[in-house]
Amino acid sequence: MAEEPPMPVGLLPTSRIHLHDLAIREDGGEWIVGRFEARQFVAVPREGAVAIDLLHEGLSVQQATERLAHSEGCEFDVLSFVRELIVLGFVAEIDDHPVPCEPPRRASFPRVRPEHVRFAQNPILPVLFGCLMLAAVVAFVVRPELRPSFRDLLWSPHGSLVLALSFVTGWSLVFVHEMAHFVTARATDVHARIQLGTRLQFLVAETDISGIELAPRRYRLTAYLAGIATNLSVAAVAVLFLTVTDETTVAHRILAAVMVLALLPLPFQLMVFMRTDVYFVLQDLTACHNLFGDGTAYARYIGNQLRDRLSGRRRTLNDPSLHLPPHERRAVRIYSVVLVVGTVLCLAMLATFALPADLSLIARAIARLGPGQPPAANLDSIVVILILGGTHTLWAVTWWRKRHQKQRYST
Repeated sequence: MAEEPPMPVGLLPTSRIHLHDLAIREDGGEWIVGRFEARQFVAVPREGAVAIDLLHEGLSVQQATERLAHSEGCEFDVLSFVRELIVLGFVAEIDDHPVPCEPPRRASFPRVRPEHVRFAQNPILPVLFGCLMLAAVVAFVVRPELRPSFRDLLWSPHGSLVLALSFVTGWSLVFVHEMAHFVTARATDVHARIQLGTRLQFLVAETDISGIELAPRRYRLTAYLAGIATNLSVAAVAVLFLTVTDETTVAHRILAAVMVLALLPLPFQLMVFMRTDVYFVLQDLTACHNLFGDGTAYARYIGNQLRDRLSGRRRTLNDPSLHLPPHERRAVRIYSVVLVVGTVLCLAMLATFALPADLSLIARAIARLGPGQPPAANLDSIVVILILGGTHTLWAVTWWRKRHQKQRYST
């Protein structure tokens, strides 16, 4: 039996609890409770939601326990429940004594208020998006030569110009993509935060929209899919401009490259084993609270079972998915397979293709760099080294910073 967490100093059955401002929403047979400032949101049973209301009314822990037993006809351990709320950072004071907690992280663009961006959740936007997609499809049907090809990326014979356009346009699209998440979430009063992160070998920008769980499903799905819709919209606009530009001009070739660069991140979004935009849609549609975390725990459980069988070791392992509702359990077990297979394939691609190719390009650029080389060759090599070397360095720094934060917050 696992040991209970230590009793916080001053927490007694007679204690009166002052909670931070909490948001709450019914979700099927459970309730989603959270604190926007702490970016913490959890699912609690109905008794937990009632206990929060009773504590808000000023009842002591013992009084809330007795009221629940009388009104709900069930035993609910409010004292243990309050301990969990303290760990989550939901408790402000115990008997008028402040409870220390992790300071809230600053949101991005704090001056942007929900009323400034309310348009982002307007139902007319999906209609306009559909019209734009239809126009792009018609353009492809009428002008099939405009369909995207990898050759569109090689719009210039100078590799440095190709890389520079890809770098500038790619990261500009990343910013616009994340701003779409930010704006649609902020329209629902969520304090979103844009930051760099890593997904396996990929350096990514990510927008923390914790709190969107409290919004209606239409708003949640809009926030999850806003980035993909933005990429598709940029590509569609580029296609429409391609229909009115001369194919022999540099502008036409750059527009074709921008179209491809806008579409390139979309296959990445299908990699749901890395918590991409489509992952959050899948998690919402399957009514799972933590598909990635529960899937990882179940995959680890299966891995430990296989290792014990191969080594002949005998021990009892608890299936972490058994405490989940049946519909979540099925989804988590299927997702754990996708998680393991996808991760293995991604890391294999890194080891066999991506990393050797990048190292070869950097080595070739270094070899061509020197006083005896033409200025154009030196400039080309410098651009390659800065872009590829800088990207890998930024990935390593971001990965280390995230890892250090997790260790600091877990101690």
